[in-house]
Amino acid sequence: MISELYSGPILDAAAGIPPARRLNEPDARAKKVSRVCGSEVEVDLKLSDGAVVDFGMTAKACALGQAAASLVAQNIIGAAPGELFQLRDEMRAMLKEGGPPPSGARWQALCALEPIRDYPQRHASTLLVFEAVADCLTQLEIEK
Repeated sequence: MISELYSGPILDAAAGIPPARRLNEPDARAKKVSRVCGSEVEVDLKLSDGAVVDFGMTAKACALGQAAASLVAQNIIGAAPGELFQLRDEMRAMLKEGGPPPSGARWQALCALEPIRDYPQRHASTLLVFEAVADCLTQLEIEK
């Protein structure tokens, strides 16, 4: 039922999205756009000593894309690149293959997005932020 997509936890996450913020000198910047709905997320990433130390983002997305972007923005500082590639892969698997929600205490809140798996047309907008972060890491020649 579509009302699961707009449940309390998803709407709360979308409403809690941090204000748009860009970094003046990011190590990498990536923009991802959903061809399905036109949602877009652009992220700026700064790393130091093997972890994210600053994160900027703008999200012009539906409630689902905003919810995902919000949860990432709230938890990404301190995450290592390998953890972020794993997060992207686990989100893809959760949505597209019926896998479990992402592992690790940092990402527990992402379980709220689990009902989206039943709506394939919503996967692209939900995955934008994860794909953009992974694109930033790839630009920095950081491998999985």
